[in-house]
Amino acid sequence: MLTINIFNGLVYGALLIVMCSGLALIYGLRRVVNFAHGSLYMLGAYLGYTIAGYSNFWVALVAAPAIMAVLGVLLDRYGFRLLQDRDPLSVVLVTFGLLLIIEDFVQSVWGKSNFSMAAPELLNVTVDLFGTPVPAYRIAVIGVGALVALGLSLWLRYSKIGLFVRASSTDPTTTAMQGVNTDVLSAGVVGLGTALAGLAGVVAAPFLSLSPTMSSDVIIDSFVVVVIGGLGSLAGAFVAAMVLGMIQAVGAVYLPDIAAMLPFALMIAILIWKPAGLAGSRT
Repeated sequence: MLTINIFNGLVYGALLIVMCSGLALIYGLRRVVNFAHGSLYMLGAYLGYTIAGYSNFWVALVAAPAIMAVLGVLLDRYGFRLLQDRDPLSVVLVTFGLLLIIEDFVQSVWGKSNFSMAAPELLNVTVDLFGTPVPAYRIAVIGVGALVALGLSLWLRYSKIGLFVRASSTDPTTTAMQGVNTDVLSAGVVGLGTALAGLAGVVAAPFLSLSPTMSSDVIIDSFVVVVIGGLGSLAGAFVAAMVLGMIQAVGAVYLPDIAAMLPFALMIAILIWKPAGLAGSRT
Protein backbone atom coordinates (compact mmCIF):
# COMPACT_ATOMS: atom_id res chain seq x y z
CA MET A 1 0.00 0.00 0.00
CA LEU A 2 2.81 2.42 0.83
CA THR A 3 4.45 1.71 -2.54
CA ILE A 4 1.20 2.51 -4.36
CA ASN A 5 0.75 5.74 -2.39
CA ILE A 6 4.30 6.90 -3.10
CA PHE A 7 3.84 6.02 -6.77
CA ASN A 8 0.57 7.97 -6.98
CA GLY A 9 2.27 10.90 -5.29
CA LEU A 10 5.00 10.86 -7.93
CA VAL A 11 2.39 10.77 -10.71
CA TYR A 12 0.46 13.74 -9.33
CA GLY A 13 3.67 15.60 -8.59
CA ALA A 14 4.85 15.08 -12.17
CA LEU A 15 1.53 16.41 -13.48
CA LEU A 16 1.87 19.47 -11.24
CA ILE A 17 5.40 20.05 -12.57
CA VAL A 18 4.08 20.30 -16.15
CA MET A 19 1.18 22.49 -15.02
CA CYS A 20 3.11 24.80 -12.69
CA SER A 21 6.05 25.30 -15.03
CA GLY A 22 3.85 27.35 -17.32
CA LEU A 23 2.38 29.30 -14.41
CA ALA A 24 5.84 30.13 -13.07
CA LEU A 25 7.17 31.11 -16.52
CA ILE A 26 4.29 33.50 -17.17
CA TYR A 27 4.65 35.16 -13.79
CA GLY A 28 8.42 35.33 -14.14
CA LEU A 29 8.25 37.51 -17.26
CA ARG A 30 4.88 39.23 -17.19
CA ARG A 31 4.39 39.45 -13.42
CA VAL A 32 0.80 38.37 -14.05
CA VAL A 33 -0.83 35.99 -11.58
CA ASN A 34 -2.84 34.01 -14.11
CA PHE A 35 -5.96 32.65 -12.44
CA ALA A 36 -7.10 31.38 -15.85
CA HIS A 37 -4.25 28.87 -16.02
CA GLY A 38 -6.47 26.07 -14.73
CA SER A 39 -9.06 26.73 -17.42
CA LEU A 40 -6.30 26.62 -20.05
CA TYR A 41 -5.35 23.20 -18.68
CA MET A 42 -8.98 22.15 -18.99
CA LEU A 43 -9.26 23.49 -22.55
CA GLY A 44 -6.12 21.59 -23.52
CA ALA A 45 -7.64 18.38 -22.14
CA TYR A 46 -10.85 18.84 -24.16
CA LEU A 47 -8.93 19.72 -27.32
CA GLY A 48 -6.81 16.60 -26.83
CA TYR A 49 -9.94 14.50 -26.32
CA THR A 50 -11.48 15.79 -29.57
CA ILE A 51 -8.30 15.47 -31.63
CA ALA A 52 -7.68 11.94 -30.32
CA GLY A 53 -11.22 11.02 -31.35
CA TYR A 54 -10.44 11.95 -34.95
CA SER A 55 -6.88 10.61 -35.01
CA ASN A 56 -5.03 9.16 -32.01
CA PHE A 57 -3.50 10.09 -28.67
CA TRP A 58 -0.05 10.84 -30.06
CA VAL A 59 -1.38 13.38 -32.56
CA ALA A 60 -3.40 14.99 -29.76
CA LEU A 61 -0.29 15.15 -27.57
CA VAL A 62 1.38 17.39 -30.17
CA ALA A 63 -1.55 19.22 -31.75
CA ALA A 64 -3.39 20.34 -28.62
CA PRO A 65 -0.35 22.06 -27.00
CA ALA A 66 0.46 23.66 -30.37
CA ILE A 67 -3.04 25.17 -30.55
CA MET A 68 -2.74 26.30 -26.94
CA ALA A 69 0.62 27.95 -27.73
CA VAL A 70 -1.04 30.09 -30.41
CA LEU A 71 -3.79 30.99 -27.95
CA GLY A 72 -1.12 31.93 -25.40
CA VAL A 73 0.58 34.32 -27.83
CA LEU A 74 -2.79 35.99 -28.48
CA LEU A 75 -3.49 36.21 -24.75
CA ASP A 76 -0.16 37.90 -24.20
CA ARG A 77 -0.64 40.37 -27.04
CA TYR A 78 -4.17 41.41 -26.12
CA GLY A 79 -4.20 40.67 -22.40
CA PHE A 80 -1.09 40.04 -20.32
CA ARG A 81 1.01 42.71 -22.00
CA LEU A 82 -1.61 45.29 -20.98
CA LEU A 83 -1.93 43.91 -17.45
CA GLN A 84 1.72 43.71 -16.38
CA ASP A 85 1.79 47.28 -14.99
CA ARG A 86 -1.70 47.23 -13.49
CA ASP A 87 -2.47 46.82 -9.81
CA PRO A 88 -2.78 43.19 -8.59
CA LEU A 89 -6.53 43.43 -7.99
CA SER A 90 -7.19 44.37 -11.63
CA VAL A 91 -5.05 41.45 -12.79
CA VAL A 92 -6.94 39.01 -10.56
CA LEU A 93 -10.31 40.26 -11.77
CA VAL A 94 -9.37 40.10 -15.47
CA THR A 95 -7.79 36.64 -15.31
CA PHE A 96 -10.66 35.33 -13.19
CA GLY A 97 -13.07 36.69 -15.80
CA LEU A 98 -11.04 34.91 -18.48
CA LEU A 99 -11.39 31.70 -16.48
CA LEU A 100 -15.19 32.05 -16.50
CA ILE A 101 -15.23 32.78 -20.24
CA ILE A 102 -13.19 29.66 -21.04
CA GLU A 103 -15.34 27.50 -18.75
CA ASP A 104 -18.51 28.79 -20.47
CA PHE A 105 -16.93 28.16 -23.87
CA VAL A 106 -16.11 24.57 -22.91
CA GLN A 107 -19.65 23.96 -21.67
CA SER A 108 -21.10 25.47 -24.85
CA VAL A 109 -18.98 23.28 -27.14
CA TRP A 110 -18.67 20.01 -25.22
CA GLY A 111 -21.60 20.24 -22.79
CA LYS A 112 -21.65 19.51 -19.06
CA SER A 113 -21.21 15.74 -19.23
CA ASN A 114 -18.04 14.01 -18.08
CA PHE A 115 -15.81 12.34 -20.65
CA SER A 116 -13.03 9.79 -20.44
CA MET A 117 -10.10 9.43 -22.80
CA ALA A 118 -8.45 6.08 -23.44
CA ALA A 119 -4.74 5.68 -22.83
CA PRO A 120 -2.70 4.85 -25.94
CA GLU A 121 -2.60 1.14 -26.67
CA LEU A 122 1.18 1.03 -26.28
CA LEU A 123 0.88 2.19 -22.65
CA ASN A 124 -2.42 0.52 -21.79
CA VAL A 125 -0.70 -2.27 -19.85
CA THR A 126 0.49 -2.87 -16.30
CA VAL A 127 4.08 -3.06 -15.12
CA ASP A 128 5.41 -4.81 -12.03
CA LEU A 129 6.86 -2.23 -9.60
CA PHE A 130 8.51 -3.87 -6.58
CA GLY A 131 5.90 -6.62 -6.67
CA THR A 132 2.99 -4.23 -7.24
CA PRO A 133 1.26 -3.97 -10.65
CA VAL A 134 0.94 -0.33 -11.77
CA PRO A 135 -0.35 1.18 -15.03
CA ALA A 136 2.40 1.82 -17.55
CA TYR A 137 0.70 5.05 -18.57
CA ARG A 138 1.20 6.54 -15.12
CA ILE A 139 4.89 5.70 -15.30
CA ALA A 140 4.93 7.59 -18.59
CA VAL A 141 3.33 10.60 -16.85
CA ILE A 142 6.25 10.64 -14.41
CA GLY A 143 8.58 10.52 -17.40
CA VAL A 144 6.83 13.48 -19.04
CA GLY A 145 7.19 15.52 -15.83
CA ALA A 146 10.88 14.66 -15.60
CA LEU A 147 11.47 15.55 -19.27
CA VAL A 148 9.70 18.90 -18.90
CA ALA A 149 11.70 19.75 -15.79
CA LEU A 150 15.01 18.72 -17.40
CA GLY A 151 14.23 20.37 -20.74
CA LEU A 152 13.23 23.70 -19.22
CA SER A 153 16.24 23.71 -16.91
CA LEU A 154 18.68 23.05 -19.75
CA TRP A 155 16.92 25.55 -22.04
CA LEU A 156 17.03 28.35 -19.48
CA ARG A 157 20.61 27.66 -18.44
CA TYR A 158 22.40 26.94 -21.70
CA SER A 159 20.46 28.47 -24.61
CA LYS A 160 20.74 32.07 -25.80
CA ILE A 161 16.98 32.60 -25.55
CA GLY A 162 17.05 31.09 -22.08
CA LEU A 163 19.66 33.68 -21.12
CA PHE A 164 17.39 36.44 -22.45
CA VAL A 165 14.46 35.01 -20.49
CA ARG A 166 16.45 34.97 -17.25
CA ALA A 167 17.74 38.48 -17.86
CA SER A 168 14.29 39.83 -18.75
CA SER A 169 12.71 38.27 -15.66
CA THR A 170 15.31 40.04 -13.52
CA ASP A 171 15.47 43.44 -15.24
CA PRO A 172 13.31 43.81 -18.36
CA THR A 173 14.27 47.47 -18.90
CA THR A 174 18.01 46.84 -19.03
CA THR A 175 17.47 43.73 -21.15
CA ALA A 176 15.50 45.79 -23.67
CA MET A 177 18.27 48.39 -23.73
CA GLN A 178 20.68 45.62 -24.77
CA GLY A 179 18.65 45.08 -27.95
CA VAL A 180 16.36 42.24 -26.84
CA ASN A 181 12.76 42.57 -28.00
CA THR A 182 11.19 41.79 -24.65
CA ASP A 183 7.63 41.92 -25.97
CA VAL A 184 8.33 39.21 -28.54
CA LEU A 185 10.28 37.24 -25.94
CA SER A 186 7.45 37.47 -23.42
CA ALA A 187 4.87 36.47 -26.03
CA GLY A 188 6.91 33.36 -26.78
CA VAL A 189 7.25 32.49 -23.11
CA VAL A 190 3.52 33.00 -22.46
CA GLY A 191 2.85 30.81 -25.50
CA LEU A 192 5.16 28.16 -24.05
CA GLY A 193 3.54 28.41 -20.63
CA THR A 194 0.07 28.04 -22.14
CA ALA A 195 1.25 25.09 -24.24
CA LEU A 196 2.51 23.41 -21.06
CA ALA A 197 -0.92 23.90 -19.48
CA GLY A 198 -2.46 22.26 -22.54
CA LEU A 199 0.11 19.46 -22.41
CA ALA A 200 -0.77 18.83 -18.76
CA GLY A 201 -4.44 18.60 -19.74
CA VAL A 202 -3.79 16.06 -22.50
CA VAL A 203 -1.51 13.99 -20.26
CA ALA A 204 -4.07 14.03 -17.43
CA ALA A 205 -7.05 13.12 -19.64
CA PRO A 206 -6.49 9.32 -19.75
CA PHE A 207 -6.49 8.92 -15.96
CA LEU A 208 -8.65 11.85 -14.79
CA SER A 209 -12.25 12.50 -15.76
CA LEU A 210 -12.85 15.42 -18.12
CA SER A 211 -15.45 17.85 -16.83
CA PRO A 212 -16.12 21.61 -17.12
CA THR A 213 -15.10 22.00 -13.47
CA MET A 214 -11.79 20.13 -13.69
CA SER A 215 -9.87 23.42 -13.66
CA SER A 216 -10.77 24.05 -10.03
CA ASP A 217 -9.37 20.65 -9.04
CA VAL A 218 -5.83 21.56 -10.05
CA ILE A 219 -5.50 25.36 -10.02
CA ILE A 220 -5.55 25.63 -6.21
CA ASP A 221 -2.79 23.04 -5.88
CA SER A 222 -0.87 24.80 -8.65
CA PHE A 223 -0.92 28.13 -6.84
CA VAL A 224 0.08 26.42 -3.59
CA VAL A 225 3.07 24.91 -5.44
CA VAL A 226 4.10 28.23 -7.00
CA VAL A 227 3.80 30.10 -3.70
CA ILE A 228 5.72 27.45 -1.76
CA GLY A 229 8.44 27.26 -4.41
CA GLY A 230 8.72 31.02 -4.76
CA LEU A 231 6.82 33.11 -7.30
CA GLY A 232 8.52 32.90 -10.69
CA SER A 233 11.01 30.19 -9.62
CA LEU A 234 11.00 27.05 -11.73
CA ALA A 235 13.39 25.14 -9.47
CA GLY A 236 11.25 25.91 -6.43
CA ALA A 237 8.10 24.87 -8.32
CA PHE A 238 9.67 21.52 -9.27
CA VAL A 239 10.53 20.70 -5.66
CA ALA A 240 7.24 21.97 -4.27
CA ALA A 241 5.23 19.99 -6.85
CA MET A 242 6.80 16.68 -5.85
CA VAL A 243 6.42 17.44 -2.13
CA LEU A 244 2.78 18.41 -2.56
CA GLY A 245 2.09 15.35 -4.70
CA MET A 246 3.42 13.11 -1.95
CA ILE A 247 1.45 14.93 0.75
CA GLN A 248 -1.77 14.66 -1.27
CA ALA A 249 -1.36 10.95 -1.99
CA VAL A 250 -0.18 9.81 1.43
CA GLY A 251 -2.41 12.19 3.38
CA ALA A 252 -5.55 10.99 1.58
CA VAL A 253 -4.91 7.48 2.92
CA TYR A 254 -3.38 7.97 6.35
CA LEU A 255 -4.92 11.33 7.36
CA PRO A 256 -8.20 11.46 5.42
CA ASP A 257 -9.93 13.80 7.87
CA ILE A 258 -7.40 16.58 7.42
CA ALA A 259 -5.96 15.70 3.99
CA ALA A 260 -7.55 18.73 2.31
CA MET A 261 -5.88 21.06 4.82
CA LEU A 262 -2.37 19.62 4.57
CA PRO A 263 -1.25 21.61 1.46
CA PHE A 264 -2.38 24.87 3.05
CA ALA A 265 -0.76 23.97 6.36
CA LEU A 266 2.50 23.30 4.50
CA MET A 267 2.19 26.61 2.62
CA ILE A 268 1.63 28.55 5.87
CA ALA A 269 4.58 26.83 7.53
CA ILE A 270 6.90 27.53 4.58
CA LEU A 271 5.85 31.17 4.33
CA ILE A 272 6.37 31.70 8.06
CA TRP A 273 9.83 30.15 7.82
CA LYS A 274 10.74 31.74 4.48
CA PRO A 275 8.24 34.37 3.23
CA ALA A 276 9.71 34.43 -0.29
CA GLY A 277 9.22 30.67 -0.75
CA LEU A 278 11.77 27.89 -0.99
CA ALA A 279 13.70 29.41 -3.91
CA GLY A 280 12.87 33.05 -3.20
CA SER A 281 11.54 35.56 -5.71
CA ARG A 282 12.08 39.07 -6.91
CA THR A 283 9.70 41.64 -5.42
